[in-house]
Amino acid sequence: MGCHLCERALAVVQAAREEVGFALREVAIDGDPELESAYREWIPVVEIDGRRRFVYHVDPAALRRAVAEAAS
Repeated sequence: MGCHLCERALAVVQAAREEVGFALREVAIDGDPELESAYREWIPVVEIDGRRRFVYHVDPAALRRAVAEAAS
């Protein structure tokens, strides 16, 4: 990955996934001009059901709430 912010965000997401369970899809934007244009300034980005919920930093408690909200 090579991005310390991405690595931190992924660690938070993976910990929440182990706790509450949800599908995770990681998308690397490197090499895709469209994705780089859309996300480069915002990474890391966490989306839930196609909705951008977190950029730069993922708050663990807010992530769990957002996942629960999306599941209901």
